[in-house]
Amino acid sequence: MVRDESFFPEWQTALPEITDAEKQLLDKVKSRYFNLVEYPPFLEKTVQIAILSPLLFLADFFLPPFHIKAEKSTEIITEDEGVIIRGQLDFVVLKERVWLMVIESKEMSYSLEVGLAQLLSYMLASPHPDKPGYGMLTNGGSFTFVKLVREDVPKYKTSRFFELRNPGNELYDVLRVIKRIGQL
Repeated sequence: MVRDESFFPEWQTALPEITDAEKQLLDKVKSRYFNLVEYPPFLEKTVQIAILSPLLFLADFFLPPFHIKAEKSTEIITEDEGVIIRGQLDFVVLKERVWLMVIESKEMSYSLEVGLAQLLSYMLASPHPDKPGYGMLTNGGSFTFVKLVREDVPKYKTSRFFELRNPGNELYDVLRVIKRIGQL
């Protein structure tokens, strides 16, 4: 993991503004989150439908030049250690056949740390090793973004955690970061 803040400025700089209408919808998504918390279990599919889908919609990731692939199977074999990781990506956002963003969601009961290794593994499977990879990890109430650069030794850095339990609505910032990554 890279500690240098200048390695991943995309989650902090040149963030686009969001509209009042987008803020209103994000306020509803936050309310939806707290309603879902009241009626467990809050499973991975629920996170995808209730939280992720509105974010991807607002970021225009369902419109050209983007398209979404859901639950894409991937297998990574690390030959040095003989480690095999199998799994399914929750969402891959593509822009002109390039993996723009990999999204992994977890059940609310899981820490985002649990999914970080899985997300990085998926990002390493990108067919475009010459381009930086971006990912988002969420359990519905917490979000973090990841940047991965594949060189001789892959390097990655995470953003801060965005939490729905914090005052205000940090989904505003989450959407701004998603839109910024979409501009790359």
